[in-house]
Amino acid sequence: MEECKPVSTPAEASIKLRVDSTRESVNPTLFKSLVGSLRYLTFTRPDIMYAVGLVSRYMEKPKQDHFMAAKRILRYIKGTLNHGLFYTHSQDSKLVGYSDSDYGGDLDDGKSTSGYAFHIGSAIFSWSSKKQQTVALSTCEAEYIAAAGAACQAIWLSYILGELNLVKEEPVTIYVDNKSSISLAKNPVSHSRSKHINIKYHFLREQVNDKIVELVHCRTEENLADIFTKSLKPEVFQKMKEKLGMQSRV
Repeated sequence: MEECKPVSTPAEASIKLRVDSTRESVNPTLFKSLVGSLRYLTFTRPDIMYAVGLVSRYMEKPKQDHFMAAKRILRYIKGTLNHGLFYTHSQDSKLVGYSDSDYGGDLDDGKSTSGYAFHIGSAIFSWSSKKQQTVALSTCEAEYIAAAGAACQAIWLSYILGELNLVKEEPVTIYVDNKSSISLAKNPVSHSRSKHINIKYHFLREQVNDKIVELVHCRTEENLADIFTKSLKPEVFQKMKEKLGMQSRV
């Protein structure tokens, strides 16, 4: 892959992968070694987080299309070797988060993918892209579950930053691009739409009521967590990447 042709995104916008692919099998050891190395790289490269998480789902019996998707990530990295998160001094010490999910994005089990990102000032410093444990029955539920996960991370980060005297005594703002999930978190009367949701996710409602976190609506194109839940078109991907605080060293 040293002489490979670079691409503009780590995953095709229309990518569709399945466990029961009919393509020929590839060497599992080679595939696991490649994906393991890519996962290590996600500690400093949030722009490949979703793509790496996607190919990680096929470690058991990798097929040729899974391998090609992993090699595409290498092609993207080839063209962005000098890219990274750029942190600058900022007077703003407010912890801000973004939460998002797709809906039923996994073609094998119908589960959704949660994503979140947190920053203080210039660039994000905490992020995640993870398939949800349960099947969501609506977009609202998928977003609600994702926001609950983001709230847990927000509380943990608040404790850590509090020890460093970097966080003010105010709710952590988490931006969500789904109004229904925000209403569900604020209004306990909406039980008819939420009684089937696992009770652990209603932890979010408690944190909102106690003013530990604050959910605020934002447009999808302004939600940084969007890059962690789905593959994007090149122009959208580049815009989101810049919002993460990633820059070229050159």
